[in-house]
Amino acid sequence: MVNYVLAAGAWLGAWAWDEVVPLLRTAGHGAYPLTLSGLADKRGVPAGQQTHVEDIVGEVDRLGLDDVVLVGHSYSGIPVGQAAERIGERLRHVIFVDSDVPVDGESFVSRWPDFRPAVEASMAENEGFWAPPPPAEFAGHGLTDEQIERIVGSVTPHPGATLTEPAELAGPLAELPATYIKCVLDGPELIPVEAEILSSEKWRLVELETGHWPMLSAPDELARILLDAAER
Repeated sequence: MVNYVLAAGAWLGAWAWDEVVPLLRTAGHGAYPLTLSGLADKRGVPAGQQTHVEDIVGEVDRLGLDDVVLVGHSYSGIPVGQAAERIGERLRHVIFVDSDVPVDGESFVSRWPDFRPAVEASMAENEGFWAPPPPAEFAGHGLTDEQIERIVGSVTPHPGATLTEPAELAGPLAELPATYIKCVLDGPELIPVEAEILSSEKWRLVELETGHWPMLSAPDELARILLDAAER
């Protein structure tokens, strides 16, 4: 038995894992979806990036978990990667689901210079929050109309400080046992940071034929990959 702690990406909460969690539990494992501060049912809680790191570490501590598999989707790969380092021997594996990975001293927005002005403009217009995207942005990702409707009806603005605060790493991320899941409908190419780190013998790349929100578009396939990674 292993224990999965799952954090979804920007604008999302624990609800995003509703179809994946039962599959992990049916396989005999613990599965703990986590809403990060400032989002979904924790909307209104002040949050920076290090708050999100502490959310994840705190959940592992609160539940007294060992043999932990941390799962970070999209933005949440940044705090998950930092938390993986901080939980030490309790970590079994870390899984990045079509996600960013933390780079010491870099923030989410500093990693995306072409994208940064749009994010910062959204934050300026929304009292420091990154507004959720319109429904059209979810097209082409393998989602049904009903799934897109569910996402659009459930997302909440994302706390801007989590996007601008830099990551803090004590050691090389490549030394952690990790799997990177690339969702090919979101673009088949890895960005240079991920491509470089995947040269580590401790990291493995898995491609998934779906879009950026696989917990909704391909929950069965995603669960199989998560279960396989825990055996490594």
